[in-house]
This record gives sequence, C-alpha cells and structure tokens, in this order.
Amino acid sequence: MTESRAVFNVLRRVFLFVLTITVAGCGGMQGRHTTTSVVDYLYPNQKDPVAEKGTPVLNLPMSVGIAFVPDKPGQGPATALTEGKKAELLDRVAEHFRALDYIKSIEIIPSAYLTTQGGFENLDQIRTMYGVETIALVSYDQAQFTDEGMASILYWTIVGAYVVPAEKNSTSTMVDAVVMHIPSRKMLFRAPGVSQIKGLSTPVNLSEELRVDSEKGFTAAVDEMIANLDAGLIAFREKVKESPEEYQVVQSGQSSGGGALDFPAAVLIALLLAGGLWWSRRRD
Repeated sequence: MTESRAVFNVLRRVFLFVLTITVAGCGGMQGRHTTTSVVDYLYPNQKDPVAEKGTPVLNLPMSVGIAFVPDKPGQGPATALTEGKKAELLDRVAEHFRALDYIKSIEIIPSAYLTTQGGFENLDQIRTMYGVETIALVSYDQAQFTDEGMASILYWTIVGAYVVPAEKNSTSTMVDAVVMHIPSRKMLFRAPGVSQIKGLSTPVNLSEELRVDSEKGFTAAVDEMIANLDAGLIAFREKVKESPEEYQVVQSGQSSGGGALDFPAAVLIALLLAGGLWWSRRRD
C-alpha cells in the first residue's frame, strides 16, 4: 500500500508539472495602451503646420490656462483617467504655481472645451473665453501589461482561487506639458514626467488592480512633471533675459525686452536719481 501511494504521488507530481508546462505555453503577455498627442491636436494636418506669428508678448503677471488635450479619434476613453481624475491632476499642478508672483491666475480648462484636432483655432476660442494668452497642454501615454505565465497556472492547478497573486502587472506612464503662447503660436518650453508601477494581483481582482495602478502611475508622473515645470520655468526666465530679441515682456503696464530691469528695480533707481537731484539743488 505504501509503495502504491508513493508511486501515485510521483505520478501526480509529474502530471501537474507536465500540465503546468503545457498550459503555461498558452499564456502570454496581455496589455492595453492609451495615448494622446499635442502634435495631433495642434497640427491635425502635419503637412501644413501653423507658422509662428512674430515675437511673443508676455504680459506679467500672466493668466495661464492648463488642460489635457483630447483623446485621439477612435481610441475611446482612457483606462482610469476620467474627467474627475483629470481635474484632480490639473488642480495639483495649478496649486503648485498659484503662489508665484508672476502668475496672476491659472484657469483649469475642462476637456469638453477642447475639440479633437481643434488646433490653434480652438485655442483662440479658449483665449477669448478665459482671457488667457498662455496655455499648458498636457498629453499622456500609458501602457499596462499583464504577464499570464507559469505563476498563473500554478495558482489555478495547485493552490486554488483567492490565495496567491498570479498576474505580474506593469504600468508605464508618461505625461508631457507643453507651454504654448497662443497669439504667437510659439512653444515657450515643455516639461515631461514618467513613472513605472509594478504589482501583483489575482485574476479575480485584476481589473481593479490595473485601475489602481493606472491612477498611481498618473499621479507619480504628474508629480515628476511638476518638478520639471519648476526647472523649466527657471530655465525659461534665463532664456528671456539672455535673448531679449526673441521675447517682449510687458510688466505692470511697462514694456521691456527680456533683458531689461525688473519694474521694482527701475522704481528704486528712479527714487535714487530723484534724491540725488534734490540734494544737488539743496546744496546750490
């Protein structure tokens, strides 16, 4: 009896091993991919891009718009990037920059106001509606993959349901903010953000885990994008100072080139000159 049981156990292990290898070969990589494009939105006809219209005039403090560009035609909705999630992410960005002294206001533009492949004609409408001349257009690219290999089969054939995570999930996300000056049709600067989320799930809760990983991926990528926007703004301010022929800055009703003195410094110099003139006349 003992020998028969030992033979049975050996055969059982061999059977499970062969079954695992055989069925695992039928498994594979499954995934879903969603993406939007600033280029597709601004230049729907790539053979005829919109040319720049002269030197950008930057009115300080600035009123800035921020919006996600529309989904590509025929792609359908994103995995977890609902309109509510978009608004939440854009508010994170806006809140970070509202305290800057050269930002007058940041308007969050709902996606419904941006038309698919609307281009600069659509941006001109937004400029009129919201009173913004500069807008940050945010696009994204997210890919999610699920590896249904041997782990999944071992889960089903040996352990049983609801016990051992089986799928290996991977979520790669990139967001990209392109800051455009609407009247001149010129890109001022851009700032990307990327994230990589990895996790495990059971087949039963796979959809829920993918949705959660998708949201985590967007949040992490936007956090990195915010940091890069900070760096991009600093670099852009230096560029304006170093290349006054490329940009015209209008601050508090005063027009100047990018390399000119700031308004407070000009006031200080004027006061010093006035004081010197008064002292000179008093001595006379």
